[in-house]
Amino acid sequence: MLRRAQAPLWCVSANPAIDKRMRVPKLVTGRVNRARDVRAEAGGKAAHVAMVLRTLGADPLWLGFAGGITGDKLLNGLRDIGIRVEPVMVTAETRTNLEIIDDDGGVTEILEPGLPIAAKEWEELFEACEKSFSQETRPGIVIASGSLPSGAESGIYARLTELAHQCGHKMFLDTSGEPLRAALSAAPDFIKPNHEEAEWLIGDKIDNRQSWKTAVSRIIQCGARSAVVSLGNDGFVWQPGAEQETYYATVPGIAVKSSVGSGDATVAAFAFAEASGSDAEKTLRLAAACGAANCLADAPGRASEADVRELESRVHIEKLV
Repeated sequence: MLRRAQAPLWCVSANPAIDKRMRVPKLVTGRVNRARDVRAEAGGKAAHVAMVLRTLGADPLWLGFAGGITGDKLLNGLRDIGIRVEPVMVTAETRTNLEIIDDDGGVTEILEPGLPIAAKEWEELFEACEKSFSQETRPGIVIASGSLPSGAESGIYARLTELAHQCGHKMFLDTSGEPLRAALSAAPDFIKPNHEEAEWLIGDKIDNRQSWKTAVSRIIQCGARSAVVSLGNDGFVWQPGAEQETYYATVPGIAVKSSVGSGDATVAAFAFAEASGSDAEKTLRLAAACGAANCLADAPGRASEADVRELESRVHIEKLV
């Protein structure tokens, strides 16, 4: 166990999935490809966050939709690795996402959209969240991650953010597009768009260090209280709050197996650091190390404690001026 979180943590999943990872010698589109190895495990971004939090020593509660045979597999998979779950059972079958990795290191993702969720089922999810959030008297952190299923209103995450705040908790959000833009009106405490999502949000290119700094500042001006822009293999940029220092962190020299889920590992680390009262340097080292450790793992969210420990000392941190 690396540390101990002092605040309760919830991982909310509006569009969970089974992650199927397939390895092929070389992916050739339009041709027959034979897989060498196939693994299917509990997944979706919120599940990956919960897995990393568990590795770090926290005891998060996963709340989300589950439906059909794949929904049962999702819940059983989370329970099997010690993650507490509070599902809202729905008619729609839980989706399956496919990740294809070839021997050259290429990664191809095929993500199902997620079937529509009935209005009554959405209300059941909000009722479950409100009940769980309100039962906890200690200030905690709600982490909502991922896309919304087909037909969902873009204001879902804004409503969830308002609910978290009403119950005295912080809201960490990792999503994109209109759901992210709408949520900014409710002032989430932390958001983590990637490079392309951040460009879309601010309507400008992000292609050098000065633009990195400007981007996170503009995102905070849009409503977020803290923001990270992830830059893929180049690390990430973080501004803890308005008018505060902007930091750049990276871990050089990582032999990447797959970067899928690394953003989720980074979000988990930021939430864990907040829940543990870590200072800026410890937060940056943990977040960068978790993202990098995920790249070495056999599946998304399965970063090992040993890798995180080793990589923390290798994190390069600098202030952007």
